[in-house]
Amino acid sequence: MVVSVDGNAGGGDGSALPPPTSSPPQALVERLKDYGQEHVFALWDELSPQERLLLVNDIQSLDLSRTDRIIRCSLRSQGLPVAAIEPVPESCVSSVEERTMEERERWWKMGLKAISEGKLAVLLLSGGQGTRLGSSDPKGCFNIGLPSGKSLFQLQAERILCVQKLAAQAMNEAGSVTIHWYIMTSPFTDDTTRKFFESHKYFGLEADQVTFFQQGTRPCISKDGRYIMETPFKVAKSPDGNGGVYSALKSSRLLEDMATRGIKYVDCYGVDNALVRVADPTFLGYFIDKGVAAAAKVVRKAYPQEKVGVFVRRGKGGPLTVVEYSELDSSLASAINQQTGRLRFCWSNVCLHMFTLDFLSQVADGLEKDSIYHVAEKKIPFIHGHTVGLKLEQFVFDAFPYAPSTALFEVLREEEFAPVKNANGSNYDTPDSARLLVLRLHSRWVVAAGGFLTHSVPLYATGVEVSPLCSYAGENLESICRGRTFHAPCEIAF
Repeated sequence: MVVSVDGNAGGGDGSALPPPTSSPPQALVERLKDYGQEHVFALWDELSPQERLLLVNDIQSLDLSRTDRIIRCSLRSQGLPVAAIEPVPESCVSSVEERTMEERERWWKMGLKAISEGKLAVLLLSGGQGTRLGSSDPKGCFNIGLPSGKSLFQLQAERILCVQKLAAQAMNEAGSVTIHWYIMTSPFTDDTTRKFFESHKYFGLEADQVTFFQQGTRPCISKDGRYIMETPFKVAKSPDGNGGVYSALKSSRLLEDMATRGIKYVDCYGVDNALVRVADPTFLGYFIDKGVAAAAKVVRKAYPQEKVGVFVRRGKGGPLTVVEYSELDSSLASAINQQTGRLRFCWSNVCLHMFTLDFLSQVADGLEKDSIYHVAEKKIPFIHGHTVGLKLEQFVFDAFPYAPSTALFEVLREEEFAPVKNANGSNYDTPDSARLLVLRLHSRWVVAAGGFLTHSVPLYATGVEVSPLCSYAGENLESICRGRTFHAPCEIAF
């Protein structure tokens, strides 16, 4: 039931309730008492009629029984013993040094074939704002300072356009290949994201091949599980984490939409990576070849205390999962494999995943059934300013323990991982550091294709940018670059 501010009321069962006046709706009070949340009406007598309606509306928008289960299961799980972790078996990983040229070419062709048949969708996790970058806009709108001035969204869209073209050429189906792009936003980024795409004419993609949907929110709670009130008539809420993508896909019926389109595989990634190879045919071909339910690209951990989560095996013969850096004991983080001389727990999670559509459906059901969220202590907006409380989140890597089979695919961080998380001036993962990674990689492409570079500043501080419309991963550049000289910084485009 939702009560509108004009006084009309209605319930999910079609019933109507009178607008709240002198006291809260008794049926709602009784339900809240069942879950120990009746304190939300503590300041009822001080509210105006309109504020009372807003409060009832806000409470009725919550799935009270589902939220209660999430709170109880999540708090109960805190501090419970978990199975010991083991390093990921070598058999689960395709490492760069062991990969043959024949394998790469075979996987590339397999991936392009599946893409040409419409079996791949791309799923972008884009619910976050660029707050740490000094912007309130969605992260994908951010311009990291490349010569082209392109946003992260545009770079990714143009990589999709390039893969569509490559797949069409490989299968002699010019112009007929379409990769559907599902973009998860949040209540804080949805409207701005949609308008950004519209104003840029979807960066050359067709409007009907892009689908936006919103992740959910969960109430912020005190340590004893009670809702925190942001105002006297509004419960404090926060996005349910990038792992909210699974329930959002299910509730918006987009899993059915994918099935209707004939999609079999879903490439899932985070928005804040300037080098992400969206819809990577090689990764897709590897995934199909292995016949697994889930896969992830990984990079080798740079040093023991690097702040990245790592893949581990949970328990003897158990599933692969991700352990956050804050949860990995320092002795384990520093442990060395005596045979290789490398870290035992070395495979860093960089949010580049591949799933079968069937598995995504299973994950959505499994996470809903288990109702266990990560609990993070944060500063929460409160009636009297701010208070310390708990946010409830799920992470995209929460899917992996449900997978009957998982494979890891090593990539080189300098080729595929340029995170954009912190403002310039920070020590790592800034727009400046990401821009340099892009320019250095693309400069290597140009030189390998027979081009020459000149520059008025040290080359380590600059380079050239290759438009994704020209090349996806350094291929097909000889006709553009051979024998030509490019003055850095610049963009090489058609």
